[in-house]
Amino acid sequence: MAIYKRGKTYHLRQRVPLRYKSVEPREIVGISLRTDSESVARAKAEGAWQNLIEGWEAKLAGDTSDAERRFEAARELAAVRGFRYLPATKASTLPTEEWLARVEAVPERNGKPDMREAAAILGGVEEPPITVTRALELYWGLAADRSRGKSDDQLRRWKNPRKKAVANFVAVVGDKTLPDISGDDMLAFRDWWIEKLDEDGLTANSANKDLIHLGDVLKTVNRMKRLGLVLPLTDLSLKEGEAQTRPPFSSEWIRDKLLAPGALDGLNTEARCIVLGMVNTGYRPSEGAGLTAATIRLDQKVPHISIEPEGRQLKSQYARRVIPLAGVSLDAFRECPNGFPRYSDKPGLSATVNKYLRANGLMESPKHVLYSLRHSFEDRMLAAGVDDRIRRDVFGHRLTRERYGKGADLAHLQKIIQKVAL
Repeated sequence: MAIYKRGKTYHLRQRVPLRYKSVEPREIVGISLRTDSESVARAKAEGAWQNLIEGWEAKLAGDTSDAERRFEAARELAAVRGFRYLPATKASTLPTEEWLARVEAVPERNGKPDMREAAAILGGVEEPPITVTRALELYWGLAADRSRGKSDDQLRRWKNPRKKAVANFVAVVGDKTLPDISGDDMLAFRDWWIEKLDEDGLTANSANKDLIHLGDVLKTVNRMKRLGLVLPLTDLSLKEGEAQTRPPFSSEWIRDKLLAPGALDGLNTEARCIVLGMVNTGYRPSEGAGLTAATIRLDQKVPHISIEPEGRQLKSQYARRVIPLAGVSLDAFRECPNGFPRYSDKPGLSATVNKYLRANGLMESPKHVLYSLRHSFEDRMLAAGVDDRIRRDVFGHRLTRERYGKGADLAHLQKIIQKVAL
């Protein structure tokens, strides 16, 4: 590292490493060390050279198609030059002296300002929006103080619920950017959890934990990254027993609203057929979505579906059953005889349907959800005086007394269901 004196001031003169040729047009750089003392100059030279290296590295990192890396590089370069990175809209509102200091700090090359330096110092690099999955990656670093001192097992137990909450949200709503998360998205996620509670026999506490952990991740990133977003995370928690109080759709509502010509045409074909299939079978949405060509049996004397553990685990041993098809449900399966690959073993069905029904005025009340169709079918069977054993067999419920025999055969079940079918 060459140090020389020009006039009364010492300077550093050094050849630019080949690595930085793409971001530094000069072959040799010379910078003033601003001292007339040789010992002080030698002490300052190493730091000055390191600042140059850091600046070139930041420029090199910014020469990429990765928007997030470009932004980080701009922030690093601004820091090397002694400034905190501010977006242009904020930098331009600084006091005049501070703004001019930034302008004057932009170096020139052949009489022109260095555009990479200008973008970093004056805030010309736009920060890319953060997705939900990216927010989780950032969260571990931003919340490092909360994990300090935890054992490996404690760390695992701290991380896993947050990973699960984010994975559930993304599966239901999608990997949206934080500014794009809407109140409807959060209600869709909440609806999905309401149905999951009933399907899996869970308590409201399970859903609330997911909502809390998701909110923690999003709010922490919003605050620590100074995004200034108003996230729709309030008033979402479920009350104990809420999942069990969902009202059924009335038969009149189903007939006059849901089955009205064109009412469900806005849904994709698979979602629409699953909904219509549910009307006269009462299957759980996940059970309907899991049906395949092998378990949709339209060529039998009694057309029926068979709920089986095909590629998935059933809720219980009682969930394995056959259900005859009638009315609009039979028509729906004729339209989709090969099943529903779009929704098989995927959690987005309920969110899609609930959002559509709400947006189109097809929910009988704010408390109704897709799962309400299951309760409607059960109520119609109850009103028709169908035997408790048969109802439990159709719905996949455990019998409260010892179970004898095979129960009603398909032909008998078909007659019963045809009486209550819409």
